[in-house]
Amino acid sequence: MRKRVHFIAIGGAAMHNLAIALHKKGYLVTGSDDEIFEPSRGRLKHHGILPEQFGWFPDKINKEIDAVILGMHARIDNPELIKAKELGVTIYSYPEFLYEQTKNKKRIVIGGSHGKTTTTAMVMHVLKDLQYNFDYMVGSQIDGFDTMVKLSDNADIAVFEGDEYLSSPIDKRPKFHLYNPHIALITGIAWDHINVFPTFEIYKRQFEEFIKKIEDDGILIWYKNDDNLKKMVLNSTRNDISDIPYDTPEYIIENGVTIVDIEGERYQLKIFGEHNLQNMEGAAQICFSLGINSGEFYRSMQRFEGAARRLQKLEDSGDRVVYYDFAHSPSKLKATVEAVKNQYKDHRVVACMELHTFSSLNHEFLNQYNKTMNVADDAVVFFNPETVKHKKLKNISTEDVFNAFGRKDLQVFSDRNMMVEKLKSEKNKKCVFLLMSSGNFSGVDIKELAKTLV
Repeated sequence: MRKRVHFIAIGGAAMHNLAIALHKKGYLVTGSDDEIFEPSRGRLKHHGILPEQFGWFPDKINKEIDAVILGMHARIDNPELIKAKELGVTIYSYPEFLYEQTKNKKRIVIGGSHGKTTTTAMVMHVLKDLQYNFDYMVGSQIDGFDTMVKLSDNADIAVFEGDEYLSSPIDKRPKFHLYNPHIALITGIAWDHINVFPTFEIYKRQFEEFIKKIEDDGILIWYKNDDNLKKMVLNSTRNDISDIPYDTPEYIIENGVTIVDIEGERYQLKIFGEHNLQNMEGAAQICFSLGINSGEFYRSMQRFEGAARRLQKLEDSGDRVVYYDFAHSPSKLKATVEAVKNQYKDHRVVACMELHTFSSLNHEFLNQYNKTMNVADDAVVFFNPETVKHKKLKNISTEDVFNAFGRKDLQVFSDRNMMVEKLKSEKNKKCVFLLMSSGNFSGVDIKELAKTLV
């Protein structure tokens, strides 16, 4: 008999991918949401599991359902959730269900404040290239993969991106605490999600707990030049765990192409920037732990082009180039700007970022951005005051933002049209535009803008 699963808040980026994965696996999938946007809407419709009506319908919940999966978008007073509790239907958070589906597999979990999506994508790329059979969950669309989630009955390996954000409205544990990895990787630690972790000490504690969750005789792979992480590994790692540090590989840039030298072999890469190279070395250690050799890994990585919105090249006319990146945290913002400037030394780099997350729009957090955009030739910051209100935060002004970034020629906009016109006014022939946001600059058509800029 087909198992029945109902999704409360099926339209989320992660939730709709899990729904599609279970539908493909043969489950009978239903779901509800009060609003569903593209691309989730179109993809759910394509697979025949888009809700007929938007809203919450307690009548959908009955004892014939094997499990309810609860998304973060739902509230604790959601009428479907209340009905499921009343009937005693099993309720899972997203990460709980992933663990339940993979508890008999070797689990690989990639965590860290930045770079975890890219590192996960790198591991997935190599495993697919070498024809490994594996399950996965990653936080962005990856070329060559139809969905961001795959669950099967016959794979021995599961690769998960390990997010430190909360699991569900009724489960306040960080998601990556629920996966219990056999192989864990931490890319680095930089304070984020201050609405949930109000101090850096509380935030760091989540990674200490993650290390404790590693299975007996497991492996911890970590970036060796992160001082906070180094102290944590020394203080928190059990004797039965093998810890493997990694570093930035030796590299050169020739004619705009990054080349790494590994054991006397040169490999030309499509990715660039020290942060990406560090991600690659972390991914390499994971693959080595699975028995993949150095040549196999780096030959495969020569074909890796990156994950969506992770230094994603949108347009390239030769002289003028446009990149789109998810960068929003101070450490990732700084690393991304420096990577582009280092790769395009003879171009003018125009860096434009949107303050969009709860942390980035928080008045108390703003000074964490000090000097993060200094290497760009031209720096632009945008924020929407309505987003600040929506998140119920203290108002911030353009002057607050200007002072926080510590750059005298920084241009700050709270009007998206003025920001767009500023970018379009750039006349330099050789120019790289770097657009960075976890949102969409308050509704700007990024792809159309990119075409205009080149």
